[in-house]
Amino acid sequence: MLTMESSWPAYIRPEPLLVDWAFERHAAHQLVLLDADDRVIARAAAVPFAWDGSPGSLPDTGWDEVLRRSLTDTKAGRAARALCALEIAVVPGRQARDLSSYTLRALLDHARAAGFTDLVGPVRPSAKHRRPELTLAEYVALRRPDGLPEDPWLRVHTRVGGEVLQVCPASMTISGSLAQWREWTGLPLDTDGPVEVPGALTPVTVNVAHDHAVYVEPNVWVRHRLTPPRP
Repeated sequence: MLTMESSWPAYIRPEPLLVDWAFERHAAHQLVLLDADDRVIARAAAVPFAWDGSPGSLPDTGWDEVLRRSLTDTKAGRAARALCALEIAVVPGRQARDLSSYTLRALLDHARAAGFTDLVGPVRPSAKHRRPELTLAEYVALRRPDGLPEDPWLRVHTRVGGEVLQVCPASMTISGSLAQWREWTGLPLDTDGPVEVPGALTPVTVNVAHDHAVYVEPNVWVRHRLTPPRP
C-alpha cells in the first residue's frame, strides 16, 4: 500500500531491514493518500521514539539514528512521547497541488489523536541542492521578506506551526562502490575528492584508490508541538 513512484534520488538508499521493520512494526503510523482510482499519490512514514523533549538530545545522525532508537525503544518497551516523521512524499508531477502540506497536516492530526506530545522530523530541504555553495546552516538561515524560510519545504512546516531547531549534520550516510555510484548518478567519478551530484545537499566524497564514494546528508530538525509547552 505504501508503494508509489519515488521522487528521491537513486542514491538515497536507507537500510532496508530497518525500514521494513519500522513500517511493519509501526504500520499504524504509515499514512497514504489515494486518488480516485485508489493509486497512492502521497505518503507519510513515521515511527515513535522515546524523546525527552530537549532539542539538544535530538541526534546529529538524525534519520539513521531515529530508526535505531525506535527499534531499541520498542524492544525495551519504553514509552514514546514523540513521533518522528521519516518521510512525507508526493509522487512526481503532483508536488504543485499542495499535497505535501495536506499530507503533513494529516500526519499532525494522526499524531495528536494518538496521544503524542510532539511530531519531529529530520527534514530534507527541498531546494538546498540549488545552492551547493552554502552550508546547510547558511541555507536554513535564508529568509524571505515576510520572515518565512526561503526553502519551500521548510516554509510548509513553518506555516503549520513547525519550529526549525537545528541542523543534524550526518542524518543519513550512504556508501557504495564507484560502479554503484556511477549507476546511480551517471557521472564518471574518476577523480578523488568532493563531487557535486545532482539532487545532493552536499558533495559526495570519492576515493578512487579504494573504489568507493560516500555521501553524508545533512537534514534539519523541525519540531511540531502537539500539546502546549509546560510553564
